Order: sequence, then structure tokens, then C-alpha cells
Amino acid sequence: MALITSRPEALEYTDLFRRSNASMAIFCTAAHWNTEAILLAGQRIAEKYKLARVPLAVAMTFTYPYMPQAKRTTYSGNEQAGFLSQMGHLKALCEGPGAPYPQVVVLPHLDHADPKRDRWALTEGLPHLASVMFDAQEHPFDDNLAWTGDYVATYGEEVLVEGIIEELSVAGQHQAVQRNAYVEKAVRYMAETGVDFLVADLGTEQNSTRVGGVRYLKERARKLTSHLGEARLVFHGTSCLSVKEMQQLATDGIIRVNMWTRIVREAGQTAAGRVFARREAVAAGDFEATESRQYLHDSIEAAASIMVEVMEAIGYPRLRI
Repeated sequence: MALITSRPEALEYTDLFRRSNASMAIFCTAAHWNTEAILLAGQRIAEKYKLARVPLAVAMTFTYPYMPQAKRTTYSGNEQAGFLSQMGHLKALCEGPGAPYPQVVVLPHLDHADPKRDRWALTEGLPHLASVMFDAQEHPFDDNLAWTGDYVATYGEEVLVEGIIEELSVAGQHQAVQRNAYVEKAVRYMAETGVDFLVADLGTEQNSTRVGGVRYLKERARKLTSHLGEARLVFHGTSCLSVKEMQQLATDGIIRVNMWTRIVREAGQTAAGRVFARREAVAAGDFEATESRQYLHDSIEAAASIMVEVMEAIGYPRLRI
């Protein structure tokens, strides 16, 4: 249906999720098949629940060391080419007459953008975006506070801005959960920087290889929301959670739910299993069995099925559009 790249429209959709006691899905992508799977999932939600529009965020990192998704998008490894090709791909698939996913509203999102390393994406990339995660978590807190505030003052009228105060845990690179005065520090950070959302440390891990095994800090989320006055939290590390745990997120003040790892891992496992099942046809040189298109289509179907389940869990059936 549309690509949303203006702050006022992005705010309207954010308020829709607040009114509906639901969370907006932020599904990341590092490949064109991945992007289409996101749109397919959104279209299926629209049709299943008879929604005129289904808003969601399609996100990518730029040069984030743990997972540089824009770099991974093309064989060239060029992050600008990856970013721009994804934006063109989105436009072709969901905007204008004849678009194949007409009921999906996409709010493009730049994820984990470091103020130094990802300057191009944070500035030159803005015309393509509805929101950014200004990610200064690797830098000293005082620098984080100052740089984030400066960015909001300069660009905050153009895009919604997520901020973060502490390093989140990453699978294989665990950080200790920040406990001392975290809520007070987070409230101060949001007030002084003017960010729209906080990527909160709620005990989960990013790039997780497992579902379960971590403790979601539900009470911290609720306490933060109570202090902030409305749902303004962004949840990372969703691949750790079960469906039952996801169903609690909107009530706890999580307005945006970011997910990628589990979706892509399990879609790849499914597609690989289907390659194995047609191994005799592959060995015989059957064109449809061997062409990469079949593997990618299997990946799209599997990923879309997972994302439909996630969207149902985080409240999309409650949207009234």
C-alpha cells in the first residue's frame, strides 16, 4: 500500500498500536527474499483478520559488527548498495498500482546505527526511513547522552528515534544485565535526549540460538512504562521468547518488537530439509529442483509462517483499521 517516511504518519501508526494494546513488528532483513517474506506475512495477516492496512517496520542494520545486514544484502558487500537496493525492492513490492502486497504499510527502519561508523545511513539515508535506532551503546554514557540529544535536535523532526543506554547481550558475547538504578537512568536519558523510544535491557540476548533459557524482566518493563507514562519501549532479543511470553509484551509497555535471528535460522533449516528431500532430482539435474529459486521460495514460505505467528502473538488481531 505505501512506504511511510514522514514522522507525523509514523507517529499516527505508533498511536494506533498504543490504542489497540498491541506492539508493532520490526522484522529485520538481510536479503531480498527475506524482505518479501515480511510483506507476505503482513498481507496474510490483513486477509486473515480483514484489516484494510497492516503496518509494520522492515529494518536493517548498516555496519553493525554482530550482524551488518546492509552489507549482507548483496554479494558485493557494499552497505550503501544493499541499503538502496532494499529500499527500491520495498517500493516495487508494496507501493503503487499493481503492487503484489497492497495492504501492507511499511515503515522502513535503520537498526543499530552507530553515530560514527554509520553516519551515511543516519543522514543521507533519512529520506528512505520512518525511524532509526541511534545506537551509541558502545560509547561512554556522557557521550551517548550528548550525541543522541544532538541527533534528535537535528533530525528528530524528520524521523522517529530509538535510543539505548547500555550494551545489550549478544549470543556468545554476553553482557551482565544492568541492575543498579537502571530505571532511573533510563528515565533521565529519555528526558534529556528527547528520543521517542528506548531500546531497553530486559534480560534477553540478541542473535540468540535458542528459544527460552533467558529471563524476561517483566517487572522492569512495567516499572519503566509507569515512569514514562505510556508505551515507549522497544524489545530486542525476541528470538529468545516463546509465543506465550510474546503475548505479554504490549501489556508491559513494549510498543515495538524487533526480531530476526530465529526467523531466518528456522526458515533456512526448513529450506535445507526440502533440498535434501529432493536430492535425487538435484543429482539428476532437474532444473526446477536445482535452481536456487526453489530454495528461496521455501525460505520465504517458512519465514512468513513464523512472522504471522509472531504478529498474532503481539496483538495484530486487535488492530482496528
